[in-house]
Amino acid sequence: MGRPVIGITSYVEPASWAAWKDVPAALVPHGYVRHVHAAGALAVVIPPLPEYADETDAREVLSRLDGLILAGGVDIDPSRYDQQPHPTLQLPRPDRDLSELLLARVTADDDVPVLGICRGMQVMAVAAGGSLEQHLPDRLGHQEHSPSPGMYGEHPVEIAPGSRLHDILGDRVTVATYHHQGVESSPGYESVGWSTDGVMEAFEDTAARFRLAVQWHPEVGEDPRLFEALVATVRRW
Repeated sequence: MGRPVIGITSYVEPASWAAWKDVPAALVPHGYVRHVHAAGALAVVIPPLPEYADETDAREVLSRLDGLILAGGVDIDPSRYDQQPHPTLQLPRPDRDLSELLLARVTADDDVPVLGICRGMQVMAVAAGGSLEQHLPDRLGHQEHSPSPGMYGEHPVEIAPGSRLHDILGDRVTVATYHHQGVESSPGYESVGWSTDGVMEAFEDTAARFRLAVQWHPEVGEDPRLFEALVATVRRW
């Protein structure tokens, strides 16, 4: 087969280049693209779907792809999981919430290979009927998962033996972290990774071809294994 095509969900944010200032643009950190290309696939940026989009539209997009990365980003609107907003809630992006929750549900129904990253893990949990813990420092008493604005933290993650994630990464991995929220419940997924303070750092659907999510940010580091595993699965499929 030719190179697989992997979609990466994105923001629409003001961007500036040359003479153009604050132009709405579909944006994704290039680390995602770099890792997808290095793993032997082609990357396609997927902007939020229109507000009228439905499952048919989502399937039209996915029919052009071999796999999907649900990328990191800001907090999901807590009304999506029947909670009131915490005072620290980031300004939600309704366009991303609608689009990515729709893509998460359709990929689950159709067994499309998916890697969820940070917000992407939370999207997958909420799409499955789960919920989020809106501000981890309230319980943990520290800010180690998100040390300061624009600065990644670092901590180890312990991985469950016998899991797909263990096959990819082994017993333990040190990760780049930047999140103040975490998954509280995730129906249909098996928790397979934890930080030393007990935060769920990864889950997977053991019945799917490849449906795995991590709370950390592999796109900012040099470890290619999660991206390679997604692309390898697509090639076998």
